[in-house]
Amino acid sequence: MTNDLDQAFIRIEQLVRQRALPGVARATSNGTPALKVLDNSFAHLLDATTLVLQCPPDQKALLMEISPDIYFETDPYVGQPAVLIHLDAITDEELSLRLEDAWFFESPPSLAMLRPPTSPKAGD
Repeated sequence: MTNDLDQAFIRIEQLVRQRALPGVARATSNGTPALKVLDNSFAHLLDATTLVLQCPPDQKALLMEISPDIYFETDPYVGQPAVLIHLDAITDEELSLRLEDAWFFESPPSLAMLRPPTSPKAGD
């Protein structure tokens, strides 16, 4: 299982690096790999196929409504500012955007000001 976790997390780390998000460090959460911005965790693996991503509750509700095959929640996450993601159902492009959103959600304003949000491409 550890190898599966490592492989899943390599994908996530690569996407974060491509976004050039400052202040990101590798951490652990409940024994699984996580990413934090300064002291705030913004993403961690629940298992090799499920990512927990911090997000505002209104965004979480919208994502789960629009793409329930990708975004979901389980009982421990009801009412929490986090959405679960089926990693095998999400494209790298969409996952990259969600990771950036989570980074902004958890970044202190002084750090977020250093990195303006990426503009959506035509058709997004």
